[in-house]
Amino acid sequence: MLTKFETKSNRVKGLSFHSKRPWILASLHSGVIQLWDYRMGTLIDRFDEHDGPVRGVHFHKSQPLFVSGGPYISLTLFLFLTCVRIWDDYKIKVWNYKLHRCLFTLLGHLDYIRTVQFHHEYPWIVSASDDQTIRIWNWQSRTCISVLTGHNHYVMCALFHPKEDLIVSASLDQTVRVWDIGALRKKVSPADDILRLSQMNTDFFGGIDAVVKYVLEGHDRGVNWASFHPTLPLIVSGADDRQVKIWRMNDTKAWEVDTLRGHMNNVSCVLFHARQEIIVSNSEDKSIRVWDATKRTGLQTFRREHDRFWILSCHPEMNLLAAGHDSGMIVFKLERERPAFSLSGDTLYYVKDRFLRSYDYSTQKDTQVIPIRRPGSTSLNQGPRTVSYSPTENAVLICSDIDGGSYELYIVPKDNFGRGDTVQEAKRGIGGSAVFVARNRFAVLEKSSNQVLVKNLKNEIVKKSALPVATDAIFYAGTGNLLCRAEDRVVIFDLQQRLILGDLQTSFVRYIVWSNDMGSVALLSKHSIIIADKKLVHRCTLHETIRVKSGAWDDNGVFIYTTLTHIKYCLPNGDSGIIRTLDVPVYITRIFGNTIFCLDRDGKNRPIVIDSTEYVFKLSLLRKRFDQVMSMIRNSELCGQAMIAYLQQKGFPEVALHFVKDERTRFNLALESGNIQIAVASAKEIDEKDHWYRLGVEALRQGNTGIVEYAYQRTKNFERLSFLYLITGNLDKLSKMMKIAEVKNDVMGQFHNALYLGDIKERIKVLENAGHLPLAYITASVHGLPDIAERLAAELGDNVPSLPKGRSASLLIPPGPILCDGDWPLLRVTKGIFEGGLDNAGRGAQEDYEDAADGDWGEDLDIVDVGNVQNGDINMPVEDEEGEEGNDEGGWDLEDLGLPPDVDTPKTAVSARSSVFIAPTAGMPVSQIWTQKSSLAAEHAAAGNFDTAMRLLSRQVGIKNFAPLKSLFIDLHMGSHTCLRAFSSAPVISLAIERGWSESASPNVRSPPALVFNFSQLEEKLKAGYKATTAGKLTEALRLFLSILQTIPLIVVDSRREVDEVKELIVIVKEYVLGCQMELKRRELKDNPVREQELAAYFTHCNLQLPHLRLALMSAMRVCFKAGNLNTAANFARRLLETNPTAENQAKTARQVLQAAERNMKDVSQLNYDFRNPFVVCGSTYVPIYRGQKDVSCPYCSSRFVPSQEGQLCAVCDLAVVGADASGLLCSPSQIDHIVHGKQLDFDSNGEENAIRFCGCKGAPSGTNRCILSWDSTPLYYKVMSHTDFPPNWI
Repeated sequence: MLTKFETKSNRVKGLSFHSKRPWILASLHSGVIQLWDYRMGTLIDRFDEHDGPVRGVHFHKSQPLFVSGGPYISLTLFLFLTCVRIWDDYKIKVWNYKLHRCLFTLLGHLDYIRTVQFHHEYPWIVSASDDQTIRIWNWQSRTCISVLTGHNHYVMCALFHPKEDLIVSASLDQTVRVWDIGALRKKVSPADDILRLSQMNTDFFGGIDAVVKYVLEGHDRGVNWASFHPTLPLIVSGADDRQVKIWRMNDTKAWEVDTLRGHMNNVSCVLFHARQEIIVSNSEDKSIRVWDATKRTGLQTFRREHDRFWILSCHPEMNLLAAGHDSGMIVFKLERERPAFSLSGDTLYYVKDRFLRSYDYSTQKDTQVIPIRRPGSTSLNQGPRTVSYSPTENAVLICSDIDGGSYELYIVPKDNFGRGDTVQEAKRGIGGSAVFVARNRFAVLEKSSNQVLVKNLKNEIVKKSALPVATDAIFYAGTGNLLCRAEDRVVIFDLQQRLILGDLQTSFVRYIVWSNDMGSVALLSKHSIIIADKKLVHRCTLHETIRVKSGAWDDNGVFIYTTLTHIKYCLPNGDSGIIRTLDVPVYITRIFGNTIFCLDRDGKNRPIVIDSTEYVFKLSLLRKRFDQVMSMIRNSELCGQAMIAYLQQKGFPEVALHFVKDERTRFNLALESGNIQIAVASAKEIDEKDHWYRLGVEALRQGNTGIVEYAYQRTKNFERLSFLYLITGNLDKLSKMMKIAEVKNDVMGQFHNALYLGDIKERIKVLENAGHLPLAYITASVHGLPDIAERLAAELGDNVPSLPKGRSASLLIPPGPILCDGDWPLLRVTKGIFEGGLDNAGRGAQEDYEDAADGDWGEDLDIVDVGNVQNGDINMPVEDEEGEEGNDEGGWDLEDLGLPPDVDTPKTAVSARSSVFIAPTAGMPVSQIWTQKSSLAAEHAAAGNFDTAMRLLSRQVGIKNFAPLKSLFIDLHMGSHTCLRAFSSAPVISLAIERGWSESASPNVRSPPALVFNFSQLEEKLKAGYKATTAGKLTEALRLFLSILQTIPLIVVDSRREVDEVKELIVIVKEYVLGCQMELKRRELKDNPVREQELAAYFTHCNLQLPHLRLALMSAMRVCFKAGNLNTAANFARRLLETNPTAENQAKTARQVLQAAERNMKDVSQLNYDFRNPFVVCGSTYVPIYRGQKDVSCPYCSSRFVPSQEGQLCAVCDLAVVGADASGLLCSPSQIDHIVHGKQLDFDSNGEENAIRFCGCKGAPSGTNRCILSWDSTPLYYKVMSHTDFPPNWI
């Protein structure tokens, strides 16, 4: 059994596959119907209108609807928007699914409904019920068109024949009945149904439309299931007599063919496989059995330990089965469908239908080579798994799982090649894997001894080599070399020298794909792809949410691979994307240009033409082949938000400008690329204050004062404009700014401008007009203006302020301008290859800056005088130009000096004059590398990306209250960075501190961040908490334990063992936090002795260290004894003595209490405490939750709570929300390869946009905030959180 998907739920009683989509319906005993996408592993929807067990469910073949049957007259029909249901009041109610509104009502069965099924052609539904009848409904006319009676016990199932007008039914009356419904074909119109309604009511217990054709008797007990063969006149049935019976029928009779025995309990369901000649049955004996329908023998048995099976379903078109059991369901295959193939040059060799075939890519000719003798096998999944071909010897190795692993060696005669009609004698052997390693040598893996046997073409052992690691499979890795696969690593082993040439830690590798030049290798796991070089030096790792199926290298060095639903690409740097979607899975064999050759699951060769423009464009950018990039920009239609985001991420915003029409996006890209001209043109089109402000900031950064002035004028930012004129020394315009402030009655602006100009009289005038005469007097006196000072003193009279004595006044002089004229100087750099294409787009940006003064400035002051908005160059060299011949004016009249011709003068190198400084491109910040490479919240917080750290913690452990983590986040960020000051006038440089850095490390490989929290610190805190608990300092102990609990989400450990220790620490600390909280609560209680005793009793049931448990027992014993509850106190005394206390006073006190209690074993007060019934304590209400009672838990600390606390903040850890969905704590990189990655997709600060980039899809569904994500087999919908989900006050 190859399990493809599994769920955990209540008992599954009904299953149905969708014929086209990867969906399956599961109806549960709890009354819920679940709609799953088994390929992506996600729950799409759930329907919970039923009030009791739903035993039947079925998809319509072509219409977007399904039908379900529930308890007590419950028959439900769900359309894409509506559902139909018969309720307990004997009625069918039609509901609109979106509006939740009943549409119409019909009559129904009188007892439980067992099965429901749509007809494959007509608008009919057949339903079987415990009321001993079978009903056929017309779901279009909303009427019951026939009632089939005849069974005298519960009808357990009723199914339509897939082609003929027959129904088969099974009943607990020990019979299987076949019904002929041919007469109903004449009653298919709605009018006929309505006319027949009254007739049906009068003839309720029978009719001529459906008659019993056969009654099959043979089972000794009630029959639970019967079903037709899809093509043959066969019926299979299963019953409570533990037997499976096969029946054959013809036009006149039906008879028993054979009985299959083997089940040990009631057979629940049995059916024929849709595509193979096998029978599958399941039973309450917790097993699924597979039978050969032809030989009528058992092939294989699959068992579960604790779950009984109830239902089976077979996909109508694919090789998939589903089984429902007590705790969920499984979707599985019986055999692998991946064809075994091997590539040699331009020829593909593969196995199909017991033949070895070849396919020539150049001619696309498929040829049968030789037949392959397949030995008879009594089990499934014994087909060929791998093929290895030696072109020089024309030899083929075919490996399979027969006998635990075996191989067959065929030598194909050259004269027989292409005929394929001669059976070749194969040389066989036992081995886990077999592969050619030289022209006439092949290696066989002997798992029992962990060694490789090198054999010749006569199947004789030539050499034995012990393998360096425990190997379960070997692959070709070049002549004389093997790639050995272990559980958690792969190595390249040289058979001749017996040396390890390469070693790489990986998750479990399923397939190996070498590039054509053997320079690169792709290691394909279930959900990841690792790219490495020929020495297994790691290059990149790519994670997928859907299972990876196959892959091949194209001529450009790009790895093209397939998943269940897509063809994708992976660039050498790890960037990936989608090429196209797939209807069915395919297996890539070879790539030629834009054509992908692949095999489908039927073994047919299919060429698929793809558009490689996107990944070739990205590859050209990666390899800096900018001429190809420009050519593709001009000749290709590359567009889309994903491409723009990719170009921005890779540092090519100027390239992204070519694809953008939206002015706002162009403005942002122009600012990012420093293209002021395009930014100005876009800002004029947008004409919003915020955009002008941002333009001014960027222009100021570049020193382009003309555009800065223009931007400030457009936003009327007078303060910034005045300061700009001050630092550029433009005193004329500064004076005009002072006049503008005066006109607009802006006193502070006028005063500041006067201060900038150094105009003392103007400052005095402003102060005087504003009524600040004392300040005006002081200003005049200090600056030596006695006339004005005397006038102001006369106005002040007796209120003349006195100047401080002993102080010497100093004149306030405006600072000198930084640059008096023109723009700021910039370094001359070479023009980028992409900038020339943008010049035309930026034309028109330099116009009309002089018109800025025409705005609403109050008056025409003619401020702007900008002739050129371009930055000036320093010492721009004057180009030498030769005068034209024939110039009548004689030019510069330079006469010949008559120097001798043999005097050589050194030539000045052309490059010496035209050389310019090439500015280096900025690399990716280390913090960004950390966030892109990690799924650990601690490393995101250390990188300063608090937003994604909080998102990760919210998804992983359900944390919503981040206030306790604020200081920890800041400590992580500050601890992973340091500051470096080169010299006093330079800004401080922030440096990232990497974990495990060494001088020998490559500068291009970034290690994870250094973290200030580690596991050893928590262990020390735990010891301190233990000491505080022993000393009775419970407040201090609670603080320490809470600190541990709130720090654990932000630590990182290395190994899986340490991960287990972290999880164990959470459980330990959680128990102590809960216990300390209850004990402190008890100590606060003074007037409630009953509650005090209960809390003391609950404290003893926390999982504490033995010394602390004794202290808790002592405390509870004392409290209960003093309160007169002697029986309860005696229980604590016995438990205390059972711990063998080392302190004599504890044992003595316990014995004394026990003796005193034995004289009067009574309790004065009744407590909510039963020590005989196991329980856990609610972390919020502090009440016991006994075994069997419903509860909810904290997704982080696993504390248990009563159901009413669901959705509340956990009172134990103070972090997570009780009952929230969470994927589990990630605290080690080693966990990444062992989780369902669909729940660990990392978002960065851009939220949904980057979520789409990470998962590789092209966008979220329209009108939603969801992105289809997956990692395990099927689409997980994860809502992308907005930034408002977290506290904005400290992000």
